[in-house]
Amino acid sequence: MSMGNKELDKIIELAGYGYDPAQDIFYSTMNPWQRDVGYCRLYDEAAAPFGMIIDCEPIYFDYQGKKWMIAFWKGQYDLVTGGEIGVYIASHKITLEGVFAGTFYQSVSDEDCLTMAYALKKNGKPLFIRHDKHWWLTGFKLGEFSEPLELTMDIMITLKDLPMRDAFIDGLIKAGYQYTDLWVTDYTVRLIFDIPHTPQPITRTRETDKLIQRKNLLLCEQYQALTNPYNTVPEKIKALEDLSPSMYKKVQKIGKSKKLYEMYTSIVLIGSFLLSRFVGEIEEIN
Repeated sequence: MSMGNKELDKIIELAGYGYDPAQDIFYSTMNPWQRDVGYCRLYDEAAAPFGMIIDCEPIYFDYQGKKWMIAFWKGQYDLVTGGEIGVYIASHKITLEGVFAGTFYQSVSDEDCLTMAYALKKNGKPLFIRHDKHWWLTGFKLGEFSEPLELTMDIMITLKDLPMRDAFIDGLIKAGYQYTDLWVTDYTVRLIFDIPHTPQPITRTRETDKLIQRKNLLLCEQYQALTNPYNTVPEKIKALEDLSPSMYKKVQKIGKSKKLYEMYTSIVLIGSFLLSRFVGEIEEIN
């Protein structure tokens, strides 16, 4: 929906998001730039250094000869509290000696999008609800500060058929969930994502989380102080353009910023360059 300001609408659209005035949240559109960058574990590893303290829960399973991943995220994304569900299919292996070895996942096509829903709650109180047929269902509340442990996601996902449903359930069980944690109706699986069952990024430690969250809390408090005189989010964001240009720029980078993905691309490019150079030197020796 429109924010009632063409300039702001364009900025938010370029960032890959839309705005829901009824819930006062931002959400990802169907074909944002993020759809082209897929998923790699390095993204989660880079999140904390970029100011995002978020729990992640990747669920892996095989279906119709392909390796799928449905992942959940929740936490503090710099200046916003948010939650995400992403659906991906394995594309190729990535090996960067001494840096990373794993799988790159491509965002699913329109035909493989799933009907998904979740309620993001903070200390048991709903912040917002998202429901759509999508590949990346998200919601972000600007200026809200949360610790990941305060947040829960009440998730519902409708799989394509019985084999896919059962494969997804197997993936959940392998990740550490119990059958008693799940509610199953036909092709729909419901679960609550609170404390992650899977290993979290090594870049998250108690000390660094505390330090980064202190910065995030300060940002949210500054946002609230600066925008308190204004009633609507469009008015608040517009006011920031004059009151705090630096914070105005942060608002334009809702969720996972481009810098995070650009970092991954740089690592891959550098790794590929070094590998090709190494191979060339070996060939010259031979």
